[in-house]
Amino acid sequence: MRLCLALVFAASTAHAQTTSELIARGDSLWEALQPEASLGPYGDVVRTDPQLVEAWWKYARSQVDVAKQLEGDDFRERRDSIYGVARAYAQSALNFAPDDAEARFVMALVLGRQSLTRGGRERVQYAREIYEAAAGALEIDPEHAGAWHILGAWHAEVRRLSGFTRFLAKTLFGAGFLGRAEWDSAAVYLERAVALEPAYIFHRLELAEIYVDMDRVDDALVQLEAIEPLNPEGDVLDPSYKARAAAMYRELRSSRNGQSDAG
Repeated sequence: MRLCLALVFAASTAHAQTTSELIARGDSLWEALQPEASLGPYGDVVRTDPQLVEAWWKYARSQVDVAKQLEGDDFRERRDSIYGVARAYAQSALNFAPDDAEARFVMALVLGRQSLTRGGRERVQYAREIYEAAAGALEIDPEHAGAWHILGAWHAEVRRLSGFTRFLAKTLFGAGFLGRAEWDSAAVYLERAVALEPAYIFHRLELAEIYVDMDRVDDALVQLEAIEPLNPEGDVLDPSYKARAAAMYRELRSSRNGQSDAG
């Protein structure tokens, strides 16, 4: 009897170690900006330990990183398919643990990325779900930089919708909640994300773009200057983000110098 118990315990320990090792392997690949490769280890854990929430949302997160690199209409079908899979995995994570901050954040992340491929009216249908998922993540973890970012981007994206689209949203979908979107809130949320993760390039880039929309060009230039020395190691799109930041910086500087010369 003792031998049987010992064998069961040993098997259980080995299984746990294998799961832990797979998660660590997936994390290592994701941190090395190899999201597609990380899907293998995370997927193995989902199949062997389907109640491990971490594996579900990490798989979904990696799928988002794979899909967002597929830019342009030529990849639309494949990109949308991957986002669909990511959404299903994020939902599975929430089904197992509805109060898990990361699961809620990843759902907001997936929905946010999906909405960017849609037209104005479809974006409105995503808006409430994105807001609620990100706000829910912050309720659980007030220091979640990603959730602060998504909420800031939410305010900005809603403000960027045309007045006609917002009117239709209110008329057709009863989306009066869109009225809470404010440029000041967009800036405050992104500023908090930058404060929590100052080396994360995308936080600063999106904040700079919001500042430009608010005619706060000097503040935008400060963020863009801060991006220049940062290493592209936090996101698979960091090289693209750095290029966008550099081009934006040159354009704003050129515009500012032109105004000075004209004055």
